[in-house]
Amino acid sequence: MNRTRAKTAHGMRGSREHDRAGRSRPASGSWLAPALIGGVAAALSATALYVHRRSKEAERLHPPIGRFIDVNGVRLHYIERGQGEPLALIHGNGSLMQDFLICGMVDELAKRYRVIVIERPGFGYSSRPRRLWTPQAQAKLMHDALQRLGVERAHVLGHSWGAMVAAALAVDFPTFVESLVLESGYFYPTPRADVLLVSPPAVPVVGDVIRHTIAPVTSSLMLPQIFDKIFDPAPVPEHFARHFPRELVLRPSHLRAASEDVALMIPSAAKLQHRYHEITAPLVIVAGAGDRIVDIERHSERLHHDVPGSEFVEMPGIGHMGHQSAPDLVIEAVERAVHRARRSRVAAPTGETVEARWP
Repeated sequence: MNRTRAKTAHGMRGSREHDRAGRSRPASGSWLAPALIGGVAAALSATALYVHRRSKEAERLHPPIGRFIDVNGVRLHYIERGQGEPLALIHGNGSLMQDFLICGMVDELAKRYRVIVIERPGFGYSSRPRRLWTPQAQAKLMHDALQRLGVERAHVLGHSWGAMVAAALAVDFPTFVESLVLESGYFYPTPRADVLLVSPPAVPVVGDVIRHTIAPVTSSLMLPQIFDKIFDPAPVPEHFARHFPRELVLRPSHLRAASEDVALMIPSAAKLQHRYHEITAPLVIVAGAGDRIVDIERHSERLHHDVPGSEFVEMPGIGHMGHQSAPDLVIEAVERAVHRARRSRVAAPTGETVEARWP
């Protein structure tokens, strides 16, 4: 019995120490882990409070500029300008409707068309319920929303990730899409380093913590480099630097949508690539020759060869943001697609492939 107590006492010496009066006390260093955990928790809480305040301030500085419509359980934020044949513009990943507004495209196209820009789920002021938002799912949502707005057929332009949505719209609803312009799109499953880097905020629970704490802070620090890269080799336009609501895209809700889209990019392209031959709408493909985000040979040029009768427009000296750096060229691509659609109404298309390379 005494031996057992002696062993127990000896075993406890590793975990507790005694002061000179014989009172036991915790071993030195045993407080370190709880202190570190408490410090990290306090830092995350303080960062979350800071992010929340910044998000509210962003919404105060940049309130909704359009209207709202509820479609299939999703609250969508949209704008509508002009009159004429409907023209839907679908923005890329991490962006919102202001992307098309500040470059002047909406105002210019609204002179001849009924221009509609709907913010995709989770971006800007559109909601994003927890579900798998593939390009096909977003295409159906856009189709149903446009129909709710009284649109029976529409000309469609999609940029970057929005180009996949536009392509899905064309293959899933062929009679709805009158003409199609795909700008700087990612269409085939190719390796992407940014998938591993940007996807973590999309993970439930852990991702929720990340996007409400460190992700907005680190993203804010990285934005200047991101802007330089997406515009390179062209400079970041002054109007973009001045008017793009960068505070809105740093909100946790926006970062979650962007991360989920990145995570879905490769598998979505892998699924869609087998259906591009189903595109029947007049198609014009536009891409910047210097695009550092999406390789135009492996995507835009390949799509051009895979879709008979399509046109390919390569913009020299332009990066991923053609509608910002060269809006006139993108507008001209829209006009070419619309013109072909109008001709097809009165005459069968020839199926001839025309490659347009404008100076």
